[in-house]
This record gives sequence, structure tokens and C-alpha cells, in this order.
Amino acid sequence: MHYQTIRPSARFRGIVRFYWALESDRPYTHHAMADMCPELLFHYHGLFDELLPDGAKDVSFSAGVHGQSQTTRKFHVNSGFGMFGVYLYPQAIPLLFNMPASEMINQMPDLHTLLAQTGLQLEEKMALAISHTQRVSILETFFEQRLSRQDNMQPPVFRAIQTIIETQGMAPVKQLAQDHYLSTRQFERQFRHYAGFSPKMFSRIARFHAAIRRYGPNAPSLTQIALDCGYYDQSHFIHDFREFSGEHPKAFFSGRSGATAWMD
Repeated sequence: MHYQTIRPSARFRGIVRFYWALESDRPYTHHAMADMCPELLFHYHGLFDELLPDGAKDVSFSAGVHGQSQTTRKFHVNSGFGMFGVYLYPQAIPLLFNMPASEMINQMPDLHTLLAQTGLQLEEKMALAISHTQRVSILETFFEQRLSRQDNMQPPVFRAIQTIIETQGMAPVKQLAQDHYLSTRQFERQFRHYAGFSPKMFSRIARFHAAIRRYGPNAPSLTQIALDCGYYDQSHFIHDFREFSGEHPKAFFSGRSGATAWMD
């Protein structure tokens, strides 16, 4: 399995965290975990089925958005595949799709549903692209067209969202509201519109992501990970980890979990 990331152009670093590509010539089951940020996804080779909790399968889209989520999902492909993704900041949802980020929570709409003919045209261009460089160029042209319809004013809450991500969920919410000259109520209302989640839930998922980034051959002990990521005790860490990944952290960090296959 081959995974790579690509940095966005400076113009789009306020909405795009990074581009990524994942390819394999073998069947694969992907474990999607909770995430405070959405992804724009394109399957240019192979198509996944979603494995539902009741044992049934549902065909996934070939192009669409995996919204911010606090739940887990599983997807499987029976052959080799190629995917290209855009890992977005949550404020990209209202800026690109003209809808509150809260409407995308735990949702996976296809591009046609979101953008009608424009979505179908973008999907076709991405499917026909011959390189990841060309895919990035196609997407950044699309982003430029969508953003040109918006004013260039960025609400202070954008910086607060980025601060929570950069501090791995450990920035005090009340302090963030004060730093951006907003009352707590105003801050939470704007935060939900542009991030989808409440600041508290967003911070919890950001801490969880800080923990899973410790995965690797030199990962510290679970106790140390819990301390480093701001959990007040190990039971709190285990509770959040199970809620957002569907697994006990011991299983995840063992190196034998299917959830880490793309990282290995």
C-alpha cells in the first residue's frame, strides 16, 4: 500500500490541510474514525462498499464529502484501488458548499447531491487526470472559482479553529472566546456554524487525533500518550479512544489492528 501527502498552494492553506493519495493492488478494509475535519474524496480506481453494523453492504460514492464525524465506519474494496483526498479545515464546508458545517456532521453526500452538474464535471475531470499534480491543479481551479463568490473577510473563529488543531485540543475554550473578542455564546454559535461541532467536542476529537498520531514503532506507553495528549487519567483516555475509534487503545497501538494498515 502506498500513501503520500501533498501540500496545498499558499492561496488555499486556509481551507486545505493537505492533499493525499492512497493506492494498493490488494483488497483493503478501511476503518474510518471520528474526525473534526471533513474530506473531499475521489475514487479514480476501484469502488468501496460500506460495511454496515447489521452485516449488510452499501455501495459508497465514487466522489463526495466525508463530513466531520464523531462515529466510526468501515469500508471494503475487493480489488486494488486508487483514492485521492483533500483533508479540509471544517470552515471549507460553508465556504465551498454554502451550507453550515453542522449540516455535514456524520454525513457522506456525493458531489452530484452537493453541486449538481458542477459536481459531476469535477468528478469526471478528476477521474480522467493522469497524475496527482494534475488532480491538485484541477481542485485548486475549482476552489478558486468557489471562493471567488465569497468575500475575503475571515471571521476570528477561523483562527480559533486552527488554534485548537495546533494545540491538539488543549486550548481553553473560554480563553479562545476572550482572545477573539466574543462572548462565550457568540463564540459557540459561530464555532458550530464554521466547525460543525461545539468547541468542547471539537477539542475532544482533536486530542484523540493527537493520540493516534503517536502510533508507530517508537510509540510511548499508553500512560505517557494519555498524559501527553491532555487526558486527566488513563480511564478518560480509554473511554474517548474507544468512542472515537471503536477500539481499545491497546489493540490500536499493538500494530495488529486493521485500523492502522494504511499507516504501516
